[in-house]
Amino acid sequence: MEDKPIRVLACGDVEGKLSALFNRVQAIQKKTGQFDLLLCVGEFFGTSPEAENEWQQYKTGVKKAPIHTYILGAASQATVKNYPSVEGCELVENITYLGRRGIFTGVSGLQIAYVSGQEAMFEPALAHCFTSEDLTALVVPLINNSKFRGVDILLTSQWPRGVWQYGNNPEVNTKTCGSSAVANLAEKLKPRYHFAALEGAHYERAPYRNHTVLQEKAHHVTRFIALATVNNPAKKKYLYAFNIVPMKVMDPSELVKQPQDVTENPFARSAKDDTNRQKTSFSLAAEEVREERSQPSGPCWFCLASPQVEKHLVISIGTHCYLAMAKGGLTPRHVLILPIGHYQSVVDLSSEVVQEMEKYKSALKSFYKSRGERCILFERNYKSQHLQLQVVPVPLDLCTTEDIKEAFMVQAQEQQMELMEIPQHTDLKQIAPPGTPYFFVELDSEEKLYYRIQRHFPLQFGREVLASEAILNIPTRADWKECKQSREEEEECCKELRNEFQPYDFAWDD
Repeated sequence: MEDKPIRVLACGDVEGKLSALFNRVQAIQKKTGQFDLLLCVGEFFGTSPEAENEWQQYKTGVKKAPIHTYILGAASQATVKNYPSVEGCELVENITYLGRRGIFTGVSGLQIAYVSGQEAMFEPALAHCFTSEDLTALVVPLINNSKFRGVDILLTSQWPRGVWQYGNNPEVNTKTCGSSAVANLAEKLKPRYHFAALEGAHYERAPYRNHTVLQEKAHHVTRFIALATVNNPAKKKYLYAFNIVPMKVMDPSELVKQPQDVTENPFARSAKDDTNRQKTSFSLAAEEVREERSQPSGPCWFCLASPQVEKHLVISIGTHCYLAMAKGGLTPRHVLILPIGHYQSVVDLSSEVVQEMEKYKSALKSFYKSRGERCILFERNYKSQHLQLQVVPVPLDLCTTEDIKEAFMVQAQEQQMELMEIPQHTDLKQIAPPGTPYFFVELDSEEKLYYRIQRHFPLQFGREVLASEAILNIPTRADWKECKQSREEEEECCKELRNEFQPYDFAWDD
């Protein structure tokens, strides 16, 4: 049985005409009912004094967007100043900048891929441009997953070049319109809906296939829709309303139904080796994308070589990571997995550190399971200098995994935060590029919840949820500072925990 459809509005270039847009949205909602979200592609901000004055009214709270609105980044150098960071953030209430590129997934499971700006024509890229590295970082983790079928929605400002092939002709100059990089992106991501703007035109292409007939099993179709500028004098369509059930909860047979007007894929490559060459270029580019490990700005309490580390809390030391008893832990077996070198968050880790961290996670799951406990992990990349992956055991007889998930969701909502569920095939790095503040939970079912921190965030949120009456029922232990032990007590507890964990410690075997 399919879930309730999500009601979505998509909009073309707003160019600062916020009141015109939102008045139109309110009129539509008054007539047809509430929509769940508004997605804006193209240039959202304007450069005229009138546009800037209008934006100021939203910044000061005089006016408010009537719907959750998600926008792309600058499509020209003139509007870059309106974005405080290349990373996504809430600009004002109900208006959120998605970010440079990434995957946005709501609790419903609706998956939206996005790329801001225009294709860079030279190096170094200007602030309003995306690069091949941006697209590689978005695409590779998805297409390398054998279960990947596509995304629900793709948002780009530029059109994909050649999208009109085999389809109806748009009213644009096809010699100059669009980006080949966006075309390649659309081919790889197989969106069910793809929205773009910037050309001042409205164009709804006939849906196209994402498979080769008689050679591949049927896939869903893609609908490409380009939207015009808000309040354009020619009255071209700039708003598009539709209902969508997330791919992950759809009946597969319904998902792959082919409409009568479906066409061939405009981006299909005739030569097989050309396809392989394209895939190889993504793979090679992915190998080149490397983040330099940061160095601590001052004394670090968690770098193992640091004199500040409380080494009496260490349980196990691997090649790249180590395990430590949590100071002021929620329970006696509450531990931390930490990188030996200095990394701020999971998304900064090199591949070898990630691999060893996974080994520690697996060992701890087995350890807890032997004691009738489930393993819950969380990370807060906010007001922290060194990655601390918190690992907390929860007795199986206290609650179910669903209870824990619900507790996180409910307590997040109470604090006006929306935890998103991350699909298994989505790499956290695509949702939270390095430097992005976030909170992340991994349940024992391998379900993952994520919140991109936008403003203030309760530092003890993870502990507060697990300590609540619904889970561990130890609310007085929510703050680690209230759970401190003497050094002698810590040494004794750590020694006991070290001995208990030893049979599961792969580092001991090595």
